Amino acid sequence: MHSALLTKVQRFRGRIYLDDGAITRQELTADGRHKSPIDDDSWHVISLDSQGQVCACLRFLEESDLPNFDDLWVSRAAAARSSYGKAFRQAVEREIRNARETGVLFGEVGGWAVAENYRLGPEPLRIVLAAYGLVELLGSSIGLVTATWRHRSAQILRRIGLEPLFVDGNALPPYHDPAYDCEMEVLRFDSRMPNPKYRHMVRELTSSLLHAPVFGPGNLPKVLQPAQRGFGMPMVVEPMAALATVA
Repeated sequence: MHSALLTKVQRFRGRIYLDDGAITRQELTADGRHKSPIDDDSWHVISLDSQGQVCACLRFLEESDLPNFDDLWVSRAAAARSSYGKAFRQAVEREIRNARETGVLFGEVGGWAVAENYRLGPEPLRIVLAAYGLVELLGSSIGLVTATWRHRSAQILRRIGLEPLFVDGNALPPYHDPAYDCEMEVLRFDSRMPNPKYRHMVRELTSSLLHAPVFGPGNLPKVLQPAQRGFGMPMVVEPMAALATVA
């Protein structure tokens, strides 16, 4: 089941990214999947429709134990090779130190995709807030999201409470990524501090994840447990049948 769901996610991402012009057909596998080297090491939050088809997905890659910037997935971002690459590195390293000093995880969120017929509804926001909930259940995290300006992705994330990276009091600017042919922005998040406007939704989604099916390739590296920190999740609400996680 884990393999089948992950294949569905990769094929779904491939179709969405190709239709959006973010990738070329040559970047897909022969069966149309968008495979990332970090897929097998990530947690995936998947939203399924009534027919069991993927309608939204997002992944979280924990990188708490990686020793330095060059080992991070975000080090491959075009921002690291831009005119402010040094400042970008400094900003990311500061976030890593912040996570270690406060005793939470450090990681990256990516692989965000939402089906076309769901983009005008709550699904784009819901899948991101569910990722907040997942990270809280894993132990809370400070981390990064590489967001595009396509479909107002970066704006949606800012609304939820994500912020730009800062160096010497100055926010790092967006950058053009030639690989995706669009404007991009690296934003920071702290799963313990979502926008107060959406805090109740994160609580509900977090509690739902406690009852959602979790599929893994073997022994799960971590177990989802009621959050003991952050902003205090309630234990029980009615689970959402459409939500599943893949570890």
